[in-house]
Amino acid sequence: MPVFLPDPPLASRADHAACRASIRAGSKSFFAASLLLPPSVRSSAYGLYAFCRLSDDAVDEAGGNRLAALARLERRLSAAVAGRPADHPADRALADVLARHAIPEALPRALLEGLAWDVQGRHYDTLSDLAAYAARVAGTVGAMMTLVMGVRDAHALARACDLGVAMQFTNIARDVGEDARAGRLYLPRAWLDAAGLDARAFLADPRPSPGLERVVAHLLAVAGQLYARAEPGIAALPPACRPAIRAARAIYAEIGCEVQANGLDSVTRRARVSGLRKAGLLARAALPAARPHGLEMPPLSETAFLVEAVLRHPVPASRGLPAWWDVSGQVVRVLDLIEALEERDAFRRSAPS
Repeated sequence: MPVFLPDPPLASRADHAACRASIRAGSKSFFAASLLLPPSVRSSAYGLYAFCRLSDDAVDEAGGNRLAALARLERRLSAAVAGRPADHPADRALADVLARHAIPEALPRALLEGLAWDVQGRHYDTLSDLAAYAARVAGTVGAMMTLVMGVRDAHALARACDLGVAMQFTNIARDVGEDARAGRLYLPRAWLDAAGLDARAFLADPRPSPGLERVVAHLLAVAGQLYARAEPGIAALPPACRPAIRAARAIYAEIGCEVQANGLDSVTRRARVSGLRKAGLLARAALPAARPHGLEMPPLSETAFLVEAVLRHPVPASRGLPAWWDVSGQVVRVLDLIEALEERDAFRRSAPS
């Protein structure tokens, strides 16, 4: 895997540990799947996700000052890109990850653009409009994670964006009631109109209905198609990284199954995947899988700009670690392995029996 080491490092071990703690507390599904990643990749993934979570929380918790919070995030991102991050573990970790993996600024910038659409209260009239939003808040993360795993192939990036959009569609289908009570509605307005639902009336009084069930089912069906499109991209990742991404895909797809098991009622019920079920999906993800076809499908029109941004981004010369004579490097890798085994053992002990 190519690594472009910033000199000196922009984040300390304490910074990465703080990011790990943040993800463990705030994103249990991702944290569970991340335990299957190689330790070096896992550390960068925590840094990336910590900044994404920090950004999301900063906007959500800003109350009436969301535009100001977004402007601060824009400045923090610019500082991280310039290698002069703000004095926060997530900022230093992000700066380190962007430099280490040659991630173009356009990707995290698009993520903040998606958050800006939330602040603006943007409506999504069509599925394409919604996919453009999902490309920014989730496709960006899929593309950045692919770079963290050392893959810059255009087709693999396109499939990673498919997976991010599928996951976001699943989130939207699960959170219809929760979003509506917060004054947000992401379902395509054209679909609501076709189902005989008035968006304003639903936001004023969110209730389940047969028409809403059809809309949620339609969105889950589209997500299912995208999960299938994404599968060949997982096979294009380094073998050590595939189980974690396959597990994340399986856990999110299972959320959609739980929505269906709840009678497609995402207003009064919230779909959850039990710890026992997650453990089973993690175990299955670690098994070898056949290599599916379809890697070379073109990207979605809504995510193509993310792939193009990576292809245009200059890549510095890789600075790999010395080989077998690098005793200190070997010790670090052994310690990382021990840490990974301890984390997996702790996860097994914490899972319901």
